Amino acid sequence: MVAGEAATHADLRAAFERGDHDEVLRLSEAILAERPGDDAAHELRAGALLATGQLAEAERHAADAVRLDPDEVRYRELLANVLAERGAHRDAAIEFGWLARNDPRQIAWSVAEAAERLDAEEAGRGIEAARRAARLDPGNATAQLALARGLTLLGDARGALAAAQRAVELAPDDPANREALADALWLTGREAPAFARFLALLPGLAGRDRARVMAKARALYRQQAGPLGRLVATFEPVFRFGLRLGWIGIR
Repeated sequence: MVAGEAATHADLRAAFERGDHDEVLRLSEAILAERPGDDAAHELRAGALLATGQLAEAERHAADAVRLDPDEVRYRELLANVLAERGAHRDAAIEFGWLARNDPRQIAWSVAEAAERLDAEEAGRGIEAARRAARLDPGNATAQLALARGLTLLGDARGALAAAQRAVELAPDDPANREALADALWLTGREAPAFARFLALLPGLAGRDRARVMAKARALYRQQAGPLGRLVATFEPVFRFGLRLGWIGIR
């Protein structure tokens, strides 16, 4: 590589590391116009595109980097992250699985594979990946969470409860762990503590997370309530009003 090329790559890397995404896109475009097979330029361009939410283009350049050097771990991890962000969970799981098989010591990749498998509704394979991670590091709260989620999806109440309790012990302030424990309690038929835990989560949540937990609380209450309670749970504003006044609970 000649001095000019080295300087160009140094500038590209420096722009990426300081978060100047526009400069990364400008420099990488110039490099790729001269050398379309420059895998490092594809990588950094994909990273900038990912950071700016241009996911389709980010996937294309990450895939180009992998195609040019399929054994480079950085490129495979970048592609996996882009796929996960884009919602292509099954494809992301395949990439994280490749990474985990090639370096089982990197527990984060097995945990990520488990999460993507679960989001792709592949509960069985998600549980396998979560168990692999949990065996390598029993103190990994994220692995225990993935295991709890998978076992809940499969209806394994006892296993889900044990994994969720372990996740909460390891990271008690993580709302995802607390939600998983509420889900597991519900699955085991302990409706009252599950409902109380859902309600306790709500003040700290916003957006889609709050909507999801609220929907679970309403579904659980509707399951246990009489005709009037089921009617109240049907309308979220009425349900919230009843909660504020302390009228709603499960014994």
